[in-house]
Amino acid sequence: MPFFVSKTGEAQVNENKLGAWYMYFFNTTFKESAWGIQGDIQYRNWDTVGDLEQLLLRAGITYKPENANVKLTFGYGHITTGAYGSDNTTTTESRVYQEALFPVQFGNRIYTNHRFRYEQRFVENQDFRTRYRYNLFLNIPLNKAAMDDKTIYLALYNELFINGQRKIGDGNTVEIFDRNRFYTALGYMIKKGLKIQFGIMRQATNTWSKSQLQLSFHQKI
Repeated sequence: MPFFVSKTGEAQVNENKLGAWYMYFFNTTFKESAWGIQGDIQYRNWDTVGDLEQLLLRAGITYKPENANVKLTFGYGHITTGAYGSDNTTTTESRVYQEALFPVQFGNRIYTNHRFRYEQRFVENQDFRTRYRYNLFLNIPLNKAAMDDKTIYLALYNELFINGQRKIGDGNTVEIFDRNRFYTALGYMIKKGLKIQFGIMRQATNTWSKSQLQLSFHQKI
């Protein structure tokens, strides 16, 4: 079933057309301190290449409290969103966010991360918005017992998005349930601190769903 881009109300999107996201994630710490930075660059397309869905640039300051298995982040993102098809118009969003990341390992082969994120969103031509997100990540090594060099692994995640309010201005509203993303991929640990993943993500709202290929690079500097 096709859906409509809310920005224009006109551009009909083919849900059966495969999209693609190309992503780079990085993180580092300041020497031996508890502080660091993390960020990502994401180029998202309505199709496999060329029809811009979003360009997302995001970075944040991280802090790992002593004797606590959690990483806290305060960050900022800038998002440019394009319309579907031949329409070249775009909208912009500035986003401030706070998150907590809890890693939990089960046995020798199951690695999970629980990420809680709260966003304050300043979307062009909309009222101030907020959103809550929870993501469960799961990595399972396949050819080794641990996530070492040259490890092939299965990567899964599921992320739930909840809007903080329904009214977004000019009489427009959104649902409290914003969207859900389910992702499955194969990953390869090239070396310590550098890995690559290739998979597919299914994104769904109350009214539409669409699949995207995802190619991502993850680097710890």
